[in-house]
This record gives sequence, C-alpha cells and structure tokens, in this order.
Amino acid sequence: MAALPEEVSKAWENRKGPIILSTVNNKGIPNSIYATCVSKYNDDIIVIANNYFSKTLKNIEDNSKGSILFITKEDKSYQVKGSIEYHKNGLVFEDMKKWNPKNYPGHAAAALKVEEVYSGAEKLL
Repeated sequence: MAALPEEVSKAWENRKGPIILSTVNNKGIPNSIYATCVSKYNDDIIVIANNYFSKTLKNIEDNSKGSILFITKEDKSYQVKGSIEYHKNGLVFEDMKKWNPKNYPGHAAAALKVEEVYSGAEKLL
C-alpha cells in the first residue's frame, strides 16, 4: 500500500481551512464537498467523517474512487487520490468517533486509501 510522502504528511499537519472531497457517480459525474471533520488515520489512510453525506455517500456505495484537495497555511496545494472504504464499525470508525465533534452525528468513516499524490501538477507518488 502507498504511503503519503513525508512532505505531504507534514503539509497535512499544516493545512488551513476545510478539505475538498471529490467522488464520481456511476455515470462519471463528479461531486465535490467541503469537509472539516477529517484526520490522517495513518500514513496511507485519510478519514472523512460522514456527518451529512448525501450524493457523496451514494457515490462511495457505488465504489467511487475519490480525491482530497487541501491547502497549507503557506498556500501550497496537495491532492491525494485513491479508493474509498466505508466503515460503520471497527477500528477506523472508532478512531473517527474520538476526534469527530460530539455535536455531529458521525454516521460512518470514509477512509481514502492513498494511491496517488500531487503537489500542483507535480506527481509525488
């Protein structure tokens, strides 16, 4: 399994604002959402809490791959692409429940498995 390059792992800790999570439906139509409830589970998985997914959930259930776009405090952007697993229980879900704000439902954890990483147009992985 691919892991985030050290540069990107450090950038993740220095990100600002929400991330953008993009998925596609089974007809290839993209959907993007802002997400603030996110965490790096380990060096090869980034988790997004499903607090209010709608089209995003349908896309994940239809086996969509996804991408996460984020920006650092120095305005450097990174994109992480990969497959998404949906966890309604288990270790990834339990970890999400620890950091997801208590006033949000945290229905499940969408875990993006790192497959490709970019900084702008430069492929890092």
